Amino acid sequence: MNIITAAQTRDADRHTIETDPIASIDLMERASGTFVTVFMQLYPDRNTSILVCCGTGNNGGDGLAIARLLQAHGYDEIAVWIARFSDRESDDFSANLARLHNTPIPITEFFPGDELPVIHQAVVIDALLGSGLNKPLTGDWLRLVQHINEAASRRVAVDIPTGLPPDGIIPEAQYTVYTHDVISFQRPKLSFFFPESAKAIERFHVVDIGLDESFIERLPSDFSLITAADIQRIYHKRKPFTHKGTYGHALLIAGDSRTMGAALLSCGASLYSGAGLTSACIPPEGLVALNTSHPEVMYCPAADLPEAWDKFDAVGIGPGLGQREKLLAECLTYVAKPLVIDADAINLLARASPLMGRLPGQCILTPHMKEFDRLFGTHRTWWDRLCTAREQAEARHIILVLKNRYTFIVTPDGKVYINPTGNPAMASGGTGDVLTGMLTSFLAQHYTPEEAAILACYLHGAAGDLLANEGMAVVPAGRLLENIPRAIGTLNQQNS
Repeated sequence: MNIITAAQTRDADRHTIETDPIASIDLMERASGTFVTVFMQLYPDRNTSILVCCGTGNNGGDGLAIARLLQAHGYDEIAVWIARFSDRESDDFSANLARLHNTPIPITEFFPGDELPVIHQAVVIDALLGSGLNKPLTGDWLRLVQHINEAASRRVAVDIPTGLPPDGIIPEAQYTVYTHDVISFQRPKLSFFFPESAKAIERFHVVDIGLDESFIERLPSDFSLITAADIQRIYHKRKPFTHKGTYGHALLIAGDSRTMGAALLSCGASLYSGAGLTSACIPPEGLVALNTSHPEVMYCPAADLPEAWDKFDAVGIGPGLGQREKLLAECLTYVAKPLVIDADAINLLARASPLMGRLPGQCILTPHMKEFDRLFGTHRTWWDRLCTAREQAEARHIILVLKNRYTFIVTPDGKVYINPTGNPAMASGGTGDVLTGMLTSFLAQHYTPEEAAILACYLHGAAGDLLANEGMAVVPAGRLLENIPRAIGTLNQQNS
């Protein structure tokens, strides 16, 4: 699903108005109606007191229509504030203001310098500025936003929180309405997926307002949101008469005397993700733990790697590897295999920069933020970090899985695929090791590196979501890997 810019969204609005055909005021009514449908699901009590704060542009016009529609649905405690901090107002705002005057809803207008009354409503709907803002809030706008944030109210934004840029850099000091819910029209905004948006958005919901989807998908975009339909298309259900050789042989080079758990987690994830065979290159002192935890996994001593290398279909290296730089360097001299580099192996690359020049094309690196900055230098914002990731993926012809609440998968053609699955309960040690095992497993099963990255990230998060939805506040990595087959099983059910 294309993630488009604010300017492209306006193009999609215009295209829909011209070709549907539909008047802009009617499109606004349709958008406001879809907002109200979701709002009523989130706040079903008709006795909820609501304050709708509107600017005088189209976002404010949405707010006026939302107030009227909520009142028509039985929400009787509604008030509207209009911030007249500009001399301009859109035609659709004016039309909706005229309609609102035919309702009993009280309207209060504020001009520059006016004192703001105490907000006592249970919910504030933010319809001030929308996605048209291109500079930080100042003056009366900043004062109003601070006043809204200080209220003991739930806050719901129309399309995007006031003050949050829809795309591009989110400055650290950017002041926004701090929302509990955002109901976004047609597409989430790119900025929703960046950690800097966390203070502005607790959760977001996307509603279809009837824009021309075929037009949106034709728009040029380097950013795509992975959907369940993508996973259905990529995933290959197992067929009769296939056997363990059909599903490849994965090798995990991992573990050290004090970090054998990382090796066990990555090997287990390879098993549970469906590799036909999994071998582990671990220190000998970890054999008892390996045989106890995963008797299905075979052992490959490091000394045997040169002779055994050809029998593996994919290799993952790094989880708990420690300081074994020589082993990493040797592996990079062997015939190139589909390769995943994670954790300690990434830190070794950062320390021994000449090794970066030996990376085979299409290998997958899976850094978290600190590992990424060790590799490519310190970055001030996540937007800067993502720009570097795109540059490096293109220059080195590699795939970067930049781990985040919404993980960015960056491919050699500069495309960025955003993974929507996963949850904060998965923020615990070892979950990255599970992802490495899954990536290696899917590579061994002969998925392309891009497909393997998309599948692994999506199913990794989906397995965590299954547990979180069952009430687990914290998802340990061991429980996560055990639920990989359940996540894959949902694909089998849907494909049957």
